[in-house]
Amino acid sequence: MTTLKIGDKAPDFSAKDQDGNIISLNDYKGKKLVIFFYPKASTPGCTAEACNLRDNYERFKALNYEVLGVSADSEKRQSNFKNKHEFQYPLLADEDKTVINAFGIWGPKKFMGREYDGIHRTTFVINEEGIIEDVISKVKTKAHAEQILD
Repeated sequence: MTTLKIGDKAPDFSAKDQDGNIISLNDYKGKKLVIFFYPKASTPGCTAEACNLRDNYERFKALNYEVLGVSADSEKRQSNFKNKHEFQYPLLADEDKTVINAFGIWGPKKFMGREYDGIHRTTFVINEEGIIEDVISKVKTKAHAEQILD
């Protein structure tokens, strides 16, 4: 799994968001970035996590944080997810897993006794200079903002 750790430079990335806009790490220079990776849009855990970040968005903005969600879903699926729940932040549609692999969070998972490859729910907090300040791999979907901000 991820070999990225606190103090590492965040991988440079570019990918399309839910509207087809290209978003890259450079867009966040001078700001703190919370980039959260989730397995699949509109599933219960991912919805709880993304809505928790939405509900605390003003707290993030007040502390100069930007928020960015990433999964391997299509632009259409990300767009539906964002619009349905009124997220204020973009969702990357990383269908070819370029960003997911750059952050090293794709790998073997187990669910109900079955093994498969998938996205490991992980959040990275990146500072104004592009350095990773925190890596959260044990995400509490219903209280994720508190994990990041407290």
